[in-house]
Amino acid sequence: MFDPRIEVFSTCPPSSGADARTYLRDVVRVARWSEEAGCRGILVYSDNSLVDPWLVAQVIIEGTRSLCPLVAVQPVYMHPYSVARMAASLGHLYGRRIYLNMVAGGFKNDLTALNDTTPHDRRYHRLIEYTTIIQRLLSGASAVDFQGEFYRVDKLKLSPSHPPDLLPGIFISGSSEAGSAAARAIGATAIEYPKPAEDYRERPAADGGAHGIRVGIITRAAEKDAWDLARARFPEDRRGQLAHQLAMKVSDSVWHGQLSQLDAGGETGPYWLVPFQNYKTMCPYLVGSYERVASELGRYASLGYRAFILDVPREPDELHHASVAFDRALDRCLSHSQTG
Repeated sequence: MFDPRIEVFSTCPPSSGADARTYLRDVVRVARWSEEAGCRGILVYSDNSLVDPWLVAQVIIEGTRSLCPLVAVQPVYMHPYSVARMAASLGHLYGRRIYLNMVAGGFKNDLTALNDTTPHDRRYHRLIEYTTIIQRLLSGASAVDFQGEFYRVDKLKLSPSHPPDLLPGIFISGSSEAGSAAARAIGATAIEYPKPAEDYRERPAADGGAHGIRVGIITRAAEKDAWDLARARFPEDRRGQLAHQLAMKVSDSVWHGQLSQLDAGGETGPYWLVPFQNYKTMCPYLVGSYERVASELGRYASLGYRAFILDVPREPDELHHASVAFDRALDRCLSHSQTG
């Protein structure tokens, strides 16, 4: 079970490339693995190629007892009132808290198809207004007035009202300056696609806000067993490498560029970018023995990161192995802080 001192989220299988006949069954299966492992919630992706994340979130809620969907929210898809009403409706119907992953949008082709030409940093300004309206509606305000550059509402009321004990947690990408500023403005957890922990020259989480990272983990008791599994799961793939290069050309996400400029790390340390570079995942991986992965996780924890969004688990025991590394990392980090 994951330690309650941190928030750990898994990731829901994406619908793109999945078998429509078995997709919902796979979603529920992964959600139940995540709940049994003690995850706080599960990320549900959203982009132009995927099924609606709110419908997937409802399936997750109905298939689990307490797992919280972390729903990706893209402003160009729906008005902020619709997001607030959806969160309130799920709270009213199921008594379940959700989290919102506020997405500025990184693939320019998706945005162009929707006639959204807003520049990268301005999309974060828009996201601040968007999220502010959602937060005010969900906070129980009798009526919301807002006059901004992108959104205006006049005496807007939310019905059904949202249960006050189920207010959603808010996440947002914090890899860019604009994203970090937006996180501070709306009180969100800033999620980064991290560099190797040793590359940080200062504490990224020193601004007083909440911070987290998105990372995959493959770990076993023996170093060789972890790497054998990692190589078998993510072999070199020339077609995937070409797809990755094309994706980088049509993305203006800062984190895409940052990861693409880093060295793959080979197999000398736990930090591994081969899955990302072969277009199999959208995050770096930590690979190795419990001790090696725990050491890297401990460094991130000592930098102030307390939320961790893991990649899609392939097997039910994968999250258990990750929890072993997290426990060792946190025990080490906690004992160090007590003696330091």
